[in-house]
Amino acid sequence: MTFLCPECAHRSLEITTSIELLPDTRSDEITLQVVECAQCRFFGIAVYKASRRGALGDNSTGHVGYRVSIRDLRTLRSAIDRCPNPANPSCGCSSHRRLGARDAVGRWDGLGEFRRLGTFELTR
Repeated sequence: MTFLCPECAHRSLEITTSIELLPDTRSDEITLQVVECAQCRFFGIAVYKASRRGALGDNSTGHVGYRVSIRDLRTLRSAIDRCPNPANPSCGCSSHRRLGARDAVGRWDGLGEFRRLGTFELTR
């Protein structure tokens, strides 16, 4: 799946690696992703969330991109690479524990260590 790159406007932004995280108090699915453009070398972090709570057929999804430093991108990529099973949200590895951090009310807070430099839309 490719997305529109916020830098060069080509449909060449791709998810290059990701890690599935446990649900929180708001979302049934949380996926933390590294996104990179094959055209202009733009990069960022993306978060996909889905909730199937509420009335039948009342699903909501969100997919947001964040501009980050190359250092933060490498930190995330390294954490995902160290995980033995990034597709398994129940994996108990240190990367899943760290990236799946929750705040005091049980909401996912795994981006806390990454300095976000702005957001961008993930447009198909």
